[in-house]
Amino acid sequence: MLAVLTPPALHGAELGVARQAAQSLPDQGRVIVKYRADASVLSASTLSTAQSSRGAIQGVQAASRMGARLGLTLTDGRALGARTQVLKSASLGSQALAKRLAQDSNVEWAVVDGRRFITAVPNDPLYPEGLAATVNNLTAGQWYLRAPTSTYVSAINASGAWSVTEGSSSVVVAVLDTGIRPEHPDLAGKLLSGHDFVSDTVIANDGDGRDSDPTDPGDWVTPAESGDTNSVLSGCTVESSSWHGTHVAGIIGAATDNGIGMAGIAPNVMVLPVRVLGKCGGYDSDIIAGMQWAAGLSVPGVTSNSHPAKVLNLSLGSAGSCTSAYADAVSAINAAGAVVVAAAGNDSLAVNTPGNCSGVIAVGGLHHAGTKAWYSSLGSAVALSAPGGNCGTGPLCQYGILTATNAGTTSAGTSSYTNATDYAIGTSFAAPMVSGTAALMFSTNSSLSPATIRSLLQASARAFPTTGAEDRTATSCHASDGVTTQEECYCTTSTCGAGMLDSATAVAAAAAVLPPTASIALASASVPAGSTVTLDGRGSSAVSDASIVSYAWSITEGSSLASFSGGTTGSTASLVTTGAGTVTVTLTVTDSHGLSASTAQTLTVTAAFSGGGGGGGAMALWWQAGLLALGLLLRRRSV
Repeated sequence: MLAVLTPPALHGAELGVARQAAQSLPDQGRVIVKYRADASVLSASTLSTAQSSRGAIQGVQAASRMGARLGLTLTDGRALGARTQVLKSASLGSQALAKRLAQDSNVEWAVVDGRRFITAVPNDPLYPEGLAATVNNLTAGQWYLRAPTSTYVSAINASGAWSVTEGSSSVVVAVLDTGIRPEHPDLAGKLLSGHDFVSDTVIANDGDGRDSDPTDPGDWVTPAESGDTNSVLSGCTVESSSWHGTHVAGIIGAATDNGIGMAGIAPNVMVLPVRVLGKCGGYDSDIIAGMQWAAGLSVPGVTSNSHPAKVLNLSLGSAGSCTSAYADAVSAINAAGAVVVAAAGNDSLAVNTPGNCSGVIAVGGLHHAGTKAWYSSLGSAVALSAPGGNCGTGPLCQYGILTATNAGTTSAGTSSYTNATDYAIGTSFAAPMVSGTAALMFSTNSSLSPATIRSLLQASARAFPTTGAEDRTATSCHASDGVTTQEECYCTTSTCGAGMLDSATAVAAAAAVLPPTASIALASASVPAGSTVTLDGRGSSAVSDASIVSYAWSITEGSSLASFSGGTTGSTASLVTTGAGTVTVTLTVTDSHGLSASTAQTLTVTAAFSGGGGGGGAMALWWQAGLLALGLLLRRRSV
């Protein structure tokens, strides 16, 4: 059992962060726009490196051309891709600007460049009450990592997964958050070189915009900053620093068996810090750029990531539907083979963005008793749920999530750990439990696809309990009406996902998944030119509970000597040979787990010296005539 270090100083209830998403913040007039490929506003000049007061900006910069078309004064913001950028207006609000842009024939889509926030639970005065004034460790310790019991019903059994693997250093988990305190002893040797994507210098709070240093300088907001109507922080909640990214990183990959502190879910994987949030949250454009970079995709003006992540953890979000900007990013990241995990949200309503985007594994939060935590968002967009923590009925927060933190209330102080008075609860801390588990799954089977990871996580989840709620009046959770919040309730598969995370079962399932076998059957491996050959792939097979879902035929050698007659995506295919030589045909099959296998078969195509017609038949008749003449000549000489 690892020792838990007591922080030397209390800095207030952990994550006493107001719900930024519910705040009314000033409209900054910011929109993310993607231009059509044939857009007239795109030219060599708009795609070249432009200059601004911030220095060089690489990528598309079409503000002046779009402004001229719309009769507006627009300013170039960051480029997110070859045809995607931020546009800003000082005279038009974000919603109105997005609407104007979306109607232009040059534009594929335009969405508000919104703000997202850490999804930690606020320090609500009704929950919990009567916290002691002294510092106390969580008496339950890291209850969420153990095998489930009658008390810790929602525990994820990470300890059971460790009998299979504690993770591989070749697997990288990106933590897209407020940055990380690299000096924390439980993160020593666990961090790769990350990046800071927070572009607004006020929000960044580190003296500059984007740079290669993802260290968290603190995200506190003062009364003066909140009250300054000319500041981007106007209207933000006054709060102490959260050290949110350090919490998340500790849950995923804290150093284990080092004689101090806590254990991480995936002790041997590497953590990639990607800073996208600062004071009062962060812009979608910065978050999306960070997501792309984390997965190894290119971002204009940023050096390529040399350690692409297999798992991206986003313990952030706010209300709203998934935007086209997030949908595009998630689709590209999934196609690159990376899993995106996000917190469902803490407003007890519908799942937040980006958790509600297709391709994202949204994670709900559970009480230790396995019921929906009072704060957790819910609905059909939740993939599964994991412990988010709760405080129970005593004077101290008994069932919070123990993780790494810092004792500083503003700038960094001493490295420490959350505890019963400096507590951590929220879907922000349920999400990294799924991210850590996904990293363990990749460690056992690197060939798994994002869709397979999701499927296995859901299939291995344990059923929700139907009794045991602390709130004896609790009833079944129901779909959110968008207005009424739900306190503790009994989860259903339509409100809290497929079930409760079971790390041990998920990792075992991942280790057991084997790729399919591809097979090609031929009547003969040697045929004359002009023949039609039936290629039979029906002998291909999948293992376990999987099935073959797709076939893809191709000619990988000798394409000038043969061609397909008909389709190339069925279990059989027809090949027409046209010339002598060798032809190699390849079949790739994919199973319902998303795993693929290929096999090749080589045909020898001979010259067509016999046959009833065409050039081959004529040649055969010529030889027959020659042989007959030769026979007659020999017969005459023998007379």
